Amino acid sequence: MSQPEPANPKSPYFELAKKHNLKIDFKQFIQIEGISAKDFRQQKINLTDFTAVVFTSKTAIDHYFRICEEMRITVPDTMKYFCITENVAFYLQKYIVYRKRKIFHGKAKFEDLIDVIVKHKEETFFVPLSDPHKTDIPELLKKHRVNFSIGTMYRTISRDFDGEDLDYDILVFYSPSGIKSLKENFPLFIQGDKKIAAFGPTTAEAVTNEGYRLDIQAPNPKAPSMTMALDCFIHDHNKNNK
Repeated sequence: MSQPEPANPKSPYFELAKKHNLKIDFKQFIQIEGISAKDFRQQKINLTDFTAVVFTSKTAIDHYFRICEEMRITVPDTMKYFCITENVAFYLQKYIVYRKRKIFHGKAKFEDLIDVIVKHKEETFFVPLSDPHKTDIPELLKKHRVNFSIGTMYRTISRDFDGEDLDYDILVFYSPSGIKSLKENFPLFIQGDKKIAAFGPTTAEAVTNEGYRLDIQAPNPKAPSMTMALDCFIHDHNKNNK
C-alpha cells in the first residue's frame, strides 16, 4: 500500500488482511516537502488580500498556517474557511478556535464543495495546493466564476527507496505521483504477474500512460473503496484458482 499505515486498529485494511490471510506493507512512494516563505513570496501572492481560504486536505492546512507564521501574518478572525470534508474542517481546531469561526465543508468531493463556495461569490478565495496538483480544481472554480488565486505551499516529491525491492503480488497506488515515483525508483521494473491497483481516474490513467497494466481500479460500481475492490479481486482470484 503506497500510503502511511493506518493509526486505527479497526482500519478496513487490517480487516481485509485478516479475512484473506494477507501480509500488507505500507510504504509511501511520495513525501511532502514544504516550500520556504522566501520561495512563496516569489509567487507574488499577498495572503492578506483574501477573505476566504479553501482547504482540500489537512496537509494544506498545516502549510497554510506554517507560511503565515513564517511570514508573520496574523490570520484575521473574520477569515472564512471552506473545507473539502467535515473531517478536514475539524482539523482546523489545531490552529483556530473552531466554534468562533465561519467554517463550511463539503461531503467528499470538490464538486460538493463548489456548491457551497458559489453561495459566497462575494468572497476572495485563496486555494493552497501542492506542486504538482490536479487541474480539475482551478477549472471548476473558473467555470463557476469564483474570484480565486492558487498558491503553492508544498511539493509532492518521490521518496527514495535506496535499494528496497518490490517483492509483492499487488501494488496499490492512490495518486499519479505514486506512479511517477515507481518509475523513477524502479526504472527496470517489469510488471509480469504483479497486479497494479489504482484509486481514482487520474491514478488509473497514470498507470497506463507509464506503460503498466491496470488490474484493479477503484472506485467502481461494485466497490466504492479500494479495500472493497481488493476484496472482490482476491475473492474472484481464489475462486478461479481452486
